[in-house]
Amino acid sequence: MKEQILSKGNKIFSVTFIKKDGSTRRMVARLGVRKGVKGVGMSFSPSEKNLMVVFDMHKRAFRMVNLETIVELK
Repeated sequence: MKEQILSKGNKIFSVTFIKKDGSTRRMVARLGVRKGVKGVGMSFSPSEKNLMVVFDMHKRAFRMVNLETIVELK
């Protein structure tokens, strides 16, 4: 799944996945967004936990998608 998402580049895509609490979430997201990044960095590596950082187009904020629980990718 990670390769498919990365192949989209900066294009907008839709992803449906199961959240940590067990509920299903559908998100319209995009990769490569730099606006709002402060350059501080994260306290952990998302790839070690099989997560991917994306920009949620509706909430206008960065979110994480669990690559193991992806149900649908458009």
